Amino acid sequence: MKSQEAERAVLSVEQGQSYDDYGYLHLERFVGGEVLQDLRDAAEEFVEISRQMTVSDKTLDLEPGHSASSPRIRRLNSPVDQHEAFRHFALEGPAAQLACSLLGGPVRYHHSKLNYKWSDGGEEVKWHQDIQFWPHTDFSPLTIGVYLDDVDPSMGPMGVIPASHTGNLYDQYTADGQWAGSLSATDILELDLDEVVWLTGLAGSVTVHNCCMIHGSVPNDSPKPRPLLLQTYSRADSYPISNIGANGVTGRLSGTVIGGASNQSVVVEGRMILGAPDWSQSGAPTIFGSQHDEG
Repeated sequence: MKSQEAERAVLSVEQGQSYDDYGYLHLERFVGGEVLQDLRDAAEEFVEISRQMTVSDKTLDLEPGHSASSPRIRRLNSPVDQHEAFRHFALEGPAAQLACSLLGGPVRYHHSKLNYKWSDGGEEVKWHQDIQFWPHTDFSPLTIGVYLDDVDPSMGPMGVIPASHTGNLYDQYTADGQWAGSLSATDILELDLDEVVWLTGLAGSVTVHNCCMIHGSVPNDSPKPRPLLLQTYSRADSYPISNIGANGVTGRLSGTVIGGASNQSVVVEGRMILGAPDWSQSGAPTIFGSQHDEG
């Protein structure tokens, strides 16, 4: 018998088609019960840890003005590597199952983050696309987010532009060649911002967006933080391209295949390559050893 988590993670045909057509999904109260409470408790543990810190480190990114008595956290980096509740949710629980349902089979986990979006001015995230940050060999990567608390319009919810995943892939550099990580003012003029959908929702609501989707969020002007736990997956036959963007700094569990086994296949320019096994842990044999079965 399937668990309740697994039952809820399977999408209808209509939901899958909506994702394909519009590039996003918004699933109200998709996560609940003990799973949601465990995530909330884990997120709060890192707030308490931050009270002992005065500067950011590789795990926690702090906002200016952070203090022990009044913590202000931007982000917990790679939560999957930091706490069992986050690892289970992303690699075994509802997020993993949802990714497999959307992508139609085994998936490859890429990275995770927890954006706290702190109260009273938690920072804007400008309009951008994700794929330029961590290019892959296809455009299957998607990001699944779960709101850990109720989110209303004043809290800087994520906004998406429906079907923008089928349009241009934008240059996210400044005019003088510096990485900006966002669309330029000129490119934003091309967008129909009247079409933006702001994804509010109760705690446990889930957002899904394709790697080419234009999305962002305004500052959080409410008196409460807006924690959004995010995890990114691709098809199992999609691979991050090394040495571009964040692909080299994604966490020790990056590359984990969920829902089956990788068959080492990749499609390049319409042609399938069935690659050799992954020898990153064992060391590669020589061609002579492989061809002559020298073990």
